[in-house]
Amino acid sequence: MDLTTRDAVPADADAFLTAAGWAGATIAPLAGDASFRRYFRVSGPRGNAMLMDAPPPHEDPQPFLRAAKWLDDNGMRAPRILAEDATRGLVLLEDFGDVRMREHLDARPADETEIYEHAVDALVRLHKLPPGPFTGYSLAEYQREARLLVDWWALAQGLSVDAAAWDAAWQEVLAPVLARQRPGVTVLRDYHAENIMLLDGPARQGLLDFQDALVGHRAYDLVSLLQDARRNVAPELEERMIAHYLARAGDPPEFRADYARLGAQRNAKIVGIFVRLWKRDGKPRYLGMIPRVWALMERDLAHPALGPVARWFEANVPEELRTGGGGSYAA
Repeated sequence: MDLTTRDAVPADADAFLTAAGWAGATIAPLAGDASFRRYFRVSGPRGNAMLMDAPPPHEDPQPFLRAAKWLDDNGMRAPRILAEDATRGLVLLEDFGDVRMREHLDARPADETEIYEHAVDALVRLHKLPPGPFTGYSLAEYQREARLLVDWWALAQGLSVDAAAWDAAWQEVLAPVLARQRPGVTVLRDYHAENIMLLDGPARQGLLDFQDALVGHRAYDLVSLLQDARRNVAPELEERMIAHYLARAGDPPEFRADYARLGAQRNAKIVGIFVRLWKRDGKPRYLGMIPRVWALMERDLAHPALGPVARWFEANVPEELRTGGGGSYAA
């Protein structure tokens, strides 16, 4: 999708907004993400709102709507749904404004500890709730995600790797996680500084990008926050925030081992996704983040719990690619 197409207002937007009581509102495009979804700020006599365009067949707004309603019903701050037409893929949402956690910290780095503590506290609140009405995070899903590194990154590097051994290594590493994620918590799956809005001050988090929510392990969203593909989080701050979480949510056996397991799995997935965005979707801007993600994955692989996967890397990936931040990328 080129920039002109991405910025174009959906053909049905005016009729949708008129039916929702927002006739005559102005519609301005906002920066896109890695999906086919597009967002527009709607401004009119009733104030501001956000228009999400999730066009079928590429997108389905129903998972977003279901998760948003569940989060709001349970005291978490997802954008309130003002109007919806799932058939056309149009949703009118509460506007959370422009103050994202990422930009706030870029401007005010001294606030870092406080802001991360509040983000961790929001996870503690979420994890005290019964799990939502979402599918369980299965071993097959974990493996499918991790396989993205083999299917996309390894191919882009010209490597011939043992895919079956990769799958077997992850099965061995993740099998213990499955037993410890029951009954589980709601996992937002993309909880990081660019998906957290600061509402009326740093202590209130507005949540974004939760349409892929599943029921899984408590460590998943914590590692998503603290091993951020888009922002450097110092290891010292990561450790303080893990301790902050455990002091408030409890410190079960094997939590830190599972944190490393899920960190490595998530970072392998992200490397694969970023290469796929480049190769398949023509979005090379994510490639510059791979060295950060690769370094985080290597740190996780140093944990003894990741032994089978670490040995796979030793057997299949040349040292120069590992120490070089995940290799090089050429068209």
